[in-house]
Amino acid sequence: MGSWTALSPRRRVLVGGVVLAVLAVAVVMGVRAVLPGADDREVAQDRPGPVLLIPGYGGGVGGMRILAERLRQEGRQAELVQLPGDGRGDLREQARTVDRYVADALRGGAPSVDLVGHSAGGVVARLWAQEHGGAGKARRMVTLGSPHHGAELATAGSALGVACPAACQQLVPGSSLLRRLGDDAPERPALMSVWTTRDETVTPPTSSRLNGDAVNVELQSICPSARTDHSQLPSDPQVVGIVLRALGTGPFEAPKSCGPLNS
Repeated sequence: MGSWTALSPRRRVLVGGVVLAVLAVAVVMGVRAVLPGADDREVAQDRPGPVLLIPGYGGGVGGMRILAERLRQEGRQAELVQLPGDGRGDLREQARTVDRYVADALRGGAPSVDLVGHSAGGVVARLWAQEHGGAGKARRMVTLGSPHHGAELATAGSALGVACPAACQQLVPGSSLLRRLGDDAPERPALMSVWTTRDETVTPPTSSRLNGDAVNVELQSICPSARTDHSQLPSDPQVVGIVLRALGTGPFEAPKSCGPLNS
């Protein structure tokens, strides 16, 4: 006590400020340790939660509805994410929308969520995981024909100006958003990227390949005769089978053979 009173008023203010800062950090760390969805929370792999399906640029959901129905037939809860502006707006805003769906699921008692993103929806899923603590909220993610490194169509659209809204500009190869997102998949949540060599929308199709801990699946490498194009990925029986197995409780790995749903 004597040492404190010996300090000048100015030094007391300085020391008090340091103490308060340390306490604030301790409180924040304590909250992060107990809050569900904190970044360092370990997500149980044997307790699948709801599946959120994120459509691509333009907001088309035909194929995703088919995938959602198949998931429900397997006993999974599946919900389509309604993106603002039909998926043409800022991808960061789309990621914030996904986070609201995730927060609703977790508040409802879900242990975690799984995400499936088609086309640009897969980029949104990765962006959400990176910017919204996905490691502690999502168990597994699957992207289908996603332009993780951008798409040549976006470059062409950007050259036209008015024909390329925010999401299109952000999907130009080398955009600031894609550079920040990086080329590597996170360690958590586990991520599988599936694509088809017959993709004429996301070109080159290998834009879907990720480094790091990603499980990369070129459809024709396991199903050589597959003629699946970009729009057919969410509803193709082989792809649906891949998704269902990836979102199960078994090993998160590339399929070893081509086959329909329950093979």
